Amino acid sequence: MVLDSEALGSGALGSLGLGASGSGNGGSASRGRLVGPVRVVGVGLLGTSVGLGLRARGIEVVLADASPTHLSIAADYGAGRPAVSGDKPQLVVVCVPPDVTADVIARELAEYPEAIVTDVASVKLEILQNLRVRGADVSRYIGSHPLAGRERGGPLQGRADLFIGRPWVVAAHDAISYPRAGVIDDLILDLGATLVEMTPEEHDRGVALVSHVPQVVSSLMARRLIDAPSAAVNLAGQGLRDVTRVAASEPELWVQILGANAAPVREILAAYRDDLDRFIDALDDPAAPGARRRVAEELAGGNAGVARLPGKHGIDRRFSTMIVMVDDKPGQLARLFNEIGEIGVNLEDVRLEHSPGVQVGLAEISVVPEAVERLTEELVARGWRIAG
Repeated sequence: MVLDSEALGSGALGSLGLGASGSGNGGSASRGRLVGPVRVVGVGLLGTSVGLGLRARGIEVVLADASPTHLSIAADYGAGRPAVSGDKPQLVVVCVPPDVTADVIARELAEYPEAIVTDVASVKLEILQNLRVRGADVSRYIGSHPLAGRERGGPLQGRADLFIGRPWVVAAHDAISYPRAGVIDDLILDLGATLVEMTPEEHDRGVALVSHVPQVVSSLMARRLIDAPSAAVNLAGQGLRDVTRVAASEPELWVQILGANAAPVREILAAYRDDLDRFIDALDDPAAPGARRRVAEELAGGNAGVARLPGKHGIDRRFSTMIVMVDDKPGQLARLFNEIGEIGVNLEDVRLEHSPGVQVGLAEISVVPEAVERLTEELVARGWRIAG
């Protein structure tokens, strides 16, 4: 099992009082920058989370969805009210599957001629090009993309703090003026996200590298497990779980995403194939002159790449890790978090590994180096077992 800030949703550690300040309802209840109303079309995970986050700021939100059930659930949870005839939204946020995003945007632009329209799809260039071919008024459209999510979708998974501290790309283009685009900046800031400006082309190349190709690699690695002997699968540790975590994502959604961003994904996968070929060639005869050096250089290249990643995934030398053994009983993890807080140490990150058949989990926690010795002594005194 992996427990990290992505799996929990951004802000989860903060809501425990152990990470950055914040609360489960998205932090401050102060009024938002947006005037409203904001129309949210599509109330899955992202749409519901947008509604909940804006409502926490006191902004009026109206909801629309093709599914009456999803619409009712999102409204019941406080994400907004169902849309009615006569609504005049300041902003429309389209949160629907990628293969119908352009259709819905075009419809919303036509139906609400005074509103600015954005969307949260993970591919930007194809949508903009599609709208231009249709002759849609792209002077009122600007695409955006919050890099936030959870393993499961639907309105029940929505949370007001999903976007806090997460990058949210605004894919600018020449047809929209800065004053009009400013309302998208207000949306992002009201939801606590970090605004990142990119062109649609830059965005699509970027997510191909950091999101789309990793999904493909993860899925293909996980596919190797289908016919693997049970004895081998039972040996799986955290490394395999890390590599295959996103392989549980919905194939139908990813078929749409990869089809819309095929060119940059293919380019990166082709280069990755060249890397694999070099590695395979070196392993053909590991004793051959230079073979071990080539393997070492490829692995060292991976070290250098990981070091460039921001935050917990990269090698952040500001933090040290320690491993605490946690009994597989209700409330034990919460007790660990609470006692770390009582000791007065800030928990920067946490990951859990729990092997099948073992009644104990390993909590790998990250803290500032100067806190390790004191935290170890205090936890041991409270009965916790430190591994390693």
